Amino acid sequence: MTRVTDVEDEDAPLVLVVDNNAMVLHRLHQLFTQRGYRVLECEDGDKAVDLFVSEEPELVLLSLDIPTLDGHVAALEMRESRNDARIVLISSRGRMELAGDAAFSAGAVSVLQKPVTATSVDEAWGDIMGDIPEAPGVADLDQLYPDIDEKDTGEEISAADMLDGLPLPPPCLLYTSPSPRDLS
Repeated sequence: MTRVTDVEDEDAPLVLVVDNNAMVLHRLHQLFTQRGYRVLECEDGDKAVDLFVSEEPELVLLSLDIPTLDGHVAALEMRESRNDARIVLISSRGRMELAGDAAFSAGAVSVLQKPVTATSVDEAWGDIMGDIPEAPGVADLDQLYPDIDEKDTGEEISAADMLDGLPLPPPCLLYTSPSPRDLS
């Protein structure tokens, strides 16, 4: 689902909010509408990257736990597309350490803990609107997440094609122990 707010001021800044939880989307929609933003909502990472490229939002709020592409990979792809992407990662309390690592890798300006509140946005606003850090993970994006579609010639990709070029497992993993019948 994608939804854009009805806006009277088409020059208002646009924020892309990406989460697959309706309550989180609703809350962030309210918070940023009150700040004068037009709000574009999305529920999955792949669609979020497409919307980021086509709509060019000034700000992205991106959950780590989203379908199709996780938030970290989506953020890296956004930064690869546009180096000045202003991205805020949002995460549950239990995943805040992972969110911090992902934020560093993708050059996110801030990390907010769910449930996001007006107070937490206010406290982080200086970072959110501050300098955009480097995104060291973008350089590794193609190596970490190779695009298997590059081999696609319009035909279905076989499992063998996907594994082509990957090293074989060590021989010790290929060995199976003999069954008791084989020992007699």
